[in-house]
This record gives sequence, C-alpha cells and structure tokens, in this order.
Amino acid sequence: MRGKLGIAAACVVALGAIPATASAAKFKYGVTSAEATSNSIILWTRAPKSGKVVVEVAPARSFRKKNTRRKSQTARKSHDNTVRIKVRGLKPSASFYYRFRQGRSKSQVGRFITAPRASNTKAFRFAYSGDASAQPAQGQSKPFFGTFKAYGSMAAEHNAFNINLGDTIYSDPEVPNTPPALTLPQKWAMYKQNLALPNLRKVRSQASMFNQWDDHEFINDFTPPEMGNAIYRAGASAFRDYMPNGFKGKTGLYRHVRWGKNAELFFLDERSFRSAKASANHVCDNPQTGQPDFAPTAPQSTRNLFAVAIPSLSQPVSQACLNAINDPSRSLLGKSQLARFTTDIKKSTAKWKIIVNEVPMQQFYADPYDRWEGYAAERTKVVGLLASVKNTVVLTTDTHANMYNDIRFQTLEPGGVKNSGVNEMVTGPVGTRTFDQEIDVATGKPGNGALATNAFFKPQPPNGVGMKCFQTNEFSYTEVQVSGRKLVLRPKDQNGKRLKNPDNTNCGPYTLNAK
Repeated sequence: MRGKLGIAAACVVALGAIPATASAAKFKYGVTSAEATSNSIILWTRAPKSGKVVVEVAPARSFRKKNTRRKSQTARKSHDNTVRIKVRGLKPSASFYYRFRQGRSKSQVGRFITAPRASNTKAFRFAYSGDASAQPAQGQSKPFFGTFKAYGSMAAEHNAFNINLGDTIYSDPEVPNTPPALTLPQKWAMYKQNLALPNLRKVRSQASMFNQWDDHEFINDFTPPEMGNAIYRAGASAFRDYMPNGFKGKTGLYRHVRWGKNAELFFLDERSFRSAKASANHVCDNPQTGQPDFAPTAPQSTRNLFAVAIPSLSQPVSQACLNAINDPSRSLLGKSQLARFTTDIKKSTAKWKIIVNEVPMQQFYADPYDRWEGYAAERTKVVGLLASVKNTVVLTTDTHANMYNDIRFQTLEPGGVKNSGVNEMVTGPVGTRTFDQEIDVATGKPGNGALATNAFFKPQPPNGVGMKCFQTNEFSYTEVQVSGRKLVLRPKDQNGKRLKNPDNTNCGPYTLNAK
C-alpha cells in the first residue's frame, strides 16, 4: 500500500518544502481542510484582518485560471476573523491544493484528498490523537508539555486524513497557577496559542482533518446540567471558529462519513447531550476523603488489595452511588443521538464500522464518572449494539494513555470475564499530563500511576484487567491502516516509532481480520 501512495507522498513532501513568504506570514495561523467527503470539503483560515477573503482550489499547485475554483467569505470580528468556506462539486479520490487571498496577501498552500466513492475498494491510512495544550508555565514562553511532536509525526505519514480527537485545547490547563479560559475571547486565545506551534499547523495543512471536541474545550469533565449553557456556548462557538467541523444544532457533532467501500466512520458527540455525572451532588463522596470515590465500580475485594496505596478504598461504596451509576435514565449520548446512531450503524454497508469515541468504553475502574463506566446502563446497551454488528472497532483518546483491550461487558465482577468481541484502542496524549502523572496528582502520592499500570492494567483477570497495551506515560498517537480484509492499529510514540509497554513488550501492531 505504501508504494501506491508514493506519488501522493512525494507531492506532500514538495509542498512542505515551499518556503514561507512574507505574504503567507500574514496568515500566521495557517490553513486547514476538514470534513472531506467524496465531493466536498470545508476550508479554513484566520485572515490578517476583517474583510473579504477568497479561497482558491485547484488540482495542481500552479493554480492555473481555467482549473481554479474561487469562493469568498467575509472575515468578521465576531468570529475572530476566521473563515470556513465549504466547497462542493469536487471529484472523488482526487488531490486538491488550496490557498487564501486577502488583498495582495496570500496564505500558504494546503492540500487534501477527497473521499473515494462508496464502491471504491482502495486501502488507505489515517492517524488520530488528541489532548494537546501549548500553555507555558508562569513567566515562561515555551509550552510546558512540549511542541506537539506527535502532530509532526502524523503529518510525515502522508495519510488520507487525520483525526484531532478531543481536548484540542485545555480551557483549564494542567499547568500550575494557570487560570481557566471561560469566555469566548479567552478560548480563541487558547486555539491561537496551540496554532503558534508549527507541528500543529503542518498536520492541518498537509491532509484534511476531522475535528472532535471533548470536555476541555469547555471545562474539565463537562456536562451541561452541572456546568451550564454559558460555558457550552462559549466552548462550542470557539471550537467551530477554529476547528472546522460538522456541527449542527440538533445533532451536535454526531455525524457519519463514508470512506470508500472499506470504512464508515461514526463520530459520537459525548458532551452536548449527556446527563450529569453520578458523582454530582456528592452522591459518591468517600467518607474518608470527602471527594468522589476513586474506584466505585470495582469489587470490594479488588479495592482492598489497593487500599495500602489508597487507604480510602477500604471504605465500602454507598448503595446510593452504585444506584446512580447504574440508573438507566441517565445517558451519555442522549436518547435522540443514541437512536440515530443505532439506526445508522445497522444500515451501514461498509466493511469496517469505525467508532470515533471521546471517552473510553473499556473497563479499568479508576475514576469512572466521566467515562462510559459512569453511565453503566447505557454502556451495556451500546456495547451490545456494537457486538451485534460485524467488523466494528472503537478509537478513543481522553485518558492520556495507550490502552488496547476488548470492551468487556464485565471483567472483575461476580461471574467472571464476559467479552464483547469489540476492541478499543485508546491513544495519546499529544501534549499534557500523562495518565501516570494524573493519577499521582489525583491520589496525592507519586508512583501511584505506575503502580496502577503494572499491578492492575497488565495482569490478567481476576488480578487485573489484562490490557494488551498498557503504556500510560508517553506522548503518542495511533496510525490506522484499512483494507477490505483487515484493519491494523499501530500505536506510535511522538517520534513515530513503535510504542513499547513499560515492560518493553510491543504495544501493537494489532490486526483485526474482517468477518
């Protein structure tokens, strides 16, 4: 397959070698394309100033007049001078170049590939990751968590498209003494801070993107009932201005996109319509800590094993907390989205059904309130749906770790392991605290993150959850190769190298064979 992509790869390399001009520098936040279909694309930039902006789209970088299409839009201060121009009537499976003009100023040149027709069987590749903050420490100029090398490695792969999957900014950065961004202008500033890094601009310009939000576009562990509509409106508006996407008022960010005969991608919006977390109103507070219990869904026998490191686990979980977690009236997707997704995935004729998922579905018990485990009844329903459909796979970020496992109906509960046959690959982060670091902070004890990985994530049930990949302390992403016969997941570190587990075993690649 790499040979088939050789010409396209060479074009991208040539594109990346074009030096920046003084004119292009005025479009300092770069260009991007998004939401590619077989006949349309959304093209984005932030203009140097308010006023008319023209985009040019052509099959060649020369932009000859007779082959170049032009559309215009007015950049307005109400959208921080960003423009999002949708171009329709494009040919399937075709390469296009684009650039923006405002007066005499021209942007850099970007490139995208349109999706193939639904009958096309050609293999393709894409990559995904998320969780990226360019926030510097107080008094510093360099980003606290690095320069987004993972995005640069994704760009170097010359994929058909890429997915920026959630926490594309951190409204509440994991950097000490940094105030949260709550207003629309503050969130705009966060996006510009990220786009100041060349690696992010590079991956956005060299292939089309699918952009998806999670909680930190709003605030940590966001739900509308708990945090309110003002934060939602600010977060959604800023995201739409800087991360071109398929948002619609009634359906949020839920959409499904066909990529040839081999794949259909289903993007689940897990923020817009969800119920309050089970931990709301202190229902799940542990009496020793006064905070939500660290592992309320774990059997007490498992909790007792880890009580030496986390003493509060010796306290039994209240029945009220367990009732809230298992309440069937609580929803992560909302009834309308769940019904729409159920219909759409059952109707899909694509070989692979790829679920682009914001928060993990697999079980690992630690701090479950914001994940699918915290919405247990709906989780069971959705896992059952996925298990009933051939050739499904779930792609996830959020946890700042790499975890590959079956999305089990149960793991440590009485009755033993019950697999679903559906696999999930969790990957990331690009640049923020890793899972190990977050667990250390949450529990107040250095080393607890590594302890959870080695003593619980790696061992097989009933001693642990038996993850095949359990790398919880690396910046990372995953490349996905799709054909009619197989789907291959290749977790990689930020430099594009094969990811290793803490015990030096390989984290992947994982090959799923079509049924």
